[in-house]
Amino acid sequence: QVQLMESGGGSVQAGGSLRLSCAASGHSISSYCMAWFRQAPEKEREALAMVYTGGGVAYYADSVKGRFTFSRDNAKNTLYLQMNSLKPEDTAMYYCAAVLGDCYYTGEHDYRYWGQGTQVTVSS
Repeated sequence: QVQLMESGGGSVQAGGSLRLSCAASGHSISSYCMAWFRQAPEKEREALAMVYTGGGVAYYADSVKGRFTFSRDNAKNTLYLQMNSLKPEDTAMYYCAAVLGDCYYTGEHDYRYWGQGTQVTVSS
């Protein structure tokens, strides 16, 4: 099975940028559908986007389109999330997730492997 570990979170002012990474171990991610989620305090977990094995992206959340860029480097076994123009409402714990197989038939609730999360705090 694959283990996931997020990094790159922190505190930033509104309008700033952060780049999150999700490093995988135990198995190559090249065969896994990968995704980013977030959960703000007292809110339900929100799916942001999934990244196909070949790098294509399908968005779950309209709120991040145009500001967040999702990518993966299978050679480095790492998933990335570049966040620009951050807003206070982006404050949340960010998680990466994975499920074996490509994303074509993957729904938000199908992800089997999860990281521990990295906190992002955006101040106004």
